[in-house]
Amino acid sequence: MTDPTLGTLRVNGATLHYEVRGRGPLLLLIPGGTGGAAAFDGIADDLAAEYTVATYDPRGMSRSTLDDPEAEQSVAEHADDALRILELLSPGEPARVFGSSSGAIAALHLLTAHPERIERLVAHEPPVVEVLPDAPAHRALIARVRATLQAEGLMPAMAVFAAGLKKDGAAPTGPKAATELPPQAAARAERTMANLPYFVGRIVPSFMSYAPNIQQLEALSDRLVLACGQDSRGELPYRPAAFLAERLGTELRHFPGGHTGLTTHPTEFGELIRKELRGGH
Repeated sequence: MTDPTLGTLRVNGATLHYEVRGRGPLLLLIPGGTGGAAAFDGIADDLAAEYTVATYDPRGMSRSTLDDPEAEQSVAEHADDALRILELLSPGEPARVFGSSSGAIAALHLLTAHPERIERLVAHEPPVVEVLPDAPAHRALIARVRATLQAEGLMPAMAVFAAGLKKDGAAPTGPKAATELPPQAAARAERTMANLPYFVGRIVPSFMSYAPNIQQLEALSDRLVLACGQDSRGELPYRPAAFLAERLGTELRHFPGGHTGLTTHPTEFGELIRKELRGGH
């Protein structure tokens, strides 16, 4: 792996840690979940052969610190953080953006709020469950996760959340054993675990109650690629992207693996990102 150039950026209420590799037009990678910038370690170098690849730890995660650790989180503010990075690294030029999971939710908001800044967006499994016909059931899931977190703690809340994301009737699978991790991933796994309380307590409730502006997305559908994992069919994170693609009249793209295909199939995943950024050719 090439060592990236590291930087910090002051934004409203936080200091962001960001990383830049390569040369060419800017490609901003917005991570989801608890992985931070390190989530893209498996694909960033390959993409950097064609792009200036920037990624970062979202506010409150890993090396991006909050001024107030108890601050409420909002999709709009996280999207504004991404905008600040675009303005820093590509001030006069629309950029390409890839977002995964909660990062894809922030990216959708960025697209509708500042369409002039995005040339093309690939959004992989944004769990914008408010667009679904059964949204009330998912609101109830988030309420159960919050209540479990307060009453029983982190791991029981994670179990409730994981069960809610699975296909109906499927038993939730536990986290992979640590022995499956390659040695270089150990520090990243440790950071991921450290980010879990903040993710479950602050990010999940705020992001999964966010409703994108579908009319604006329709107007911008020519620069939006909605993608899902080919192994995620029927699971909750898959359904909103599939619903939106049908609503917008665009083709839903399938990437290798499931919701975490970025980690399990990095080479093929990176190749597909590159293809979709070129317009699917």
